[in-house]
Amino acid sequence: MRKEFILALDQGTTSSRAILFNKKGEIENIAQKEFTQIFPKSGWVEHDAREIWSTQLAVLTEVIAQSKIKLEAIKAIGITNQRETTVVWNRKTGEPIYNAIVWQDRRTAEYCQGIAKKGLAQTIQDKTGLLIDAYFSASKINWILTHVRGARKLAAQGDLAFGTIDSWLVYNLTNGEKHITDVTNASRTLLFNIHDLSWDKELLDIFDIPESMLPTVCSSSEIYGETSTELGSRPIPIAGIAGDQQAALFGQLCTQKGMVKNTYGTGCFLLMNIGKKPVISTHKLVTTIAWKIGNEVNYALEGSIFIGGAVVQWLRDELGIIKHAADIESLATSVDSTEGVYVVPAFSGLGAPHWNAEARGTIVGLSRGSSDAHVARASLESVAYQTFDILQAMEMDSKSKIKELRVDGGATQNNFLMQFQADILKTNVIRPAITETTALGAAFLAGLAVGFWKDIDQLQALWKEDKTFVFDKSKKFKTELHEWKRATETVKFWAEYK
Repeated sequence: MRKEFILALDQGTTSSRAILFNKKGEIENIAQKEFTQIFPKSGWVEHDAREIWSTQLAVLTEVIAQSKIKLEAIKAIGITNQRETTVVWNRKTGEPIYNAIVWQDRRTAEYCQGIAKKGLAQTIQDKTGLLIDAYFSASKINWILTHVRGARKLAAQGDLAFGTIDSWLVYNLTNGEKHITDVTNASRTLLFNIHDLSWDKELLDIFDIPESMLPTVCSSSEIYGETSTELGSRPIPIAGIAGDQQAALFGQLCTQKGMVKNTYGTGCFLLMNIGKKPVISTHKLVTTIAWKIGNEVNYALEGSIFIGGAVVQWLRDELGIIKHAADIESLATSVDSTEGVYVVPAFSGLGAPHWNAEARGTIVGLSRGSSDAHVARASLESVAYQTFDILQAMEMDSKSKIKELRVDGGATQNNFLMQFQADILKTNVIRPAITETTALGAAFLAGLAVGFWKDIDQLQALWKEDKTFVFDKSKKFKTELHEWKRATETVKFWAEYK
């Protein structure tokens, strides 16, 4: 039988990847290429959108060449992407008018505070499910229009196009024919009404953005168009799009209401499927569209942790406590506890459920006997504590108790962290056999659209677990959780009293 595949393009914050999946949902081949991180000023983060496209095209070509397959063996392309990152380009030339402004960028924080002070926060949250923050796309678009010479005039003439990274990739894959996005990426812009699934005129007026710049919004699983023949003799359908965290939720097959996944990457992103109706958070989480397949929309609650696995990189690169990231587990487990040491890794502020942009990293509880092992263990535990805070908020918003936590991302290979996570949550933590769930989610969405897989039930049968971390009922964490709360309150106090 002739082998057939789905190709997932996984465009992340630090690298572009292409992953080939077979009918069993297994990885056949993978190619990856890093690209330049640009830091023009403190708190500013940019990417060269042309380099993003060139690296994505390079890995697409590489994975096909490595696999020694013909283009007709690829039944569809699915795209998943770093969300909120903003590209504005000239429709006539196809060239960006400024670097892509990355989701991590904080240059518009003051502008966002100004909008909040006008009393618009509730209106915006009610329509978009989001909090006003520099994290999302709208203020980034406004900054480009305001600060790039001639941009406002070009926009008024209808000559400028805005897109998140998925839009930019599709535009280039189709040689400028398609200017589209999907509902998951649209729901991260602060411009999209998640109830009526359309760009919102009032929000566009608030952020002073012309509607002519915006892409057409599609579902997450449909044939949007085909690759141009410039990329190869045979066009390939582009058939699935989802922002990276929603793609991971789908890749983990959290398709039932109440199912939760956490991605442990540079940061951590927890998403809970909340079903067919959006729940607007009262505990500083965001409500987002999980996906749209056919006419059916699923929503999710989301909490973002800015520093997750990055705390391990900090121990390695800045403190020199470990030589390799993998060394942290043995160092952390060389002591039985942190002996009262707590690390709050708020290096770029505190994310959900605190949303304190002024907070900074802090270590509390140090004594003369504190060692590098105590700091290492406290750093790992901080990732689990931050996850606990968000899941507690999710349970209050959704009024339901989580039954299990599905996990993915690099830090899930740390067995100590996963077991500690299970113990403090008092719920089982499940690590899947394939941890590339972001790319897998994009592949699943594309595969469903072209009939590569029949339905979600067929996908469920493909999902396999690698290991379940069963929580220890005998362990109690009342004191530790109280001390963690004290530590985070200390960080907030430091940020407030200048």
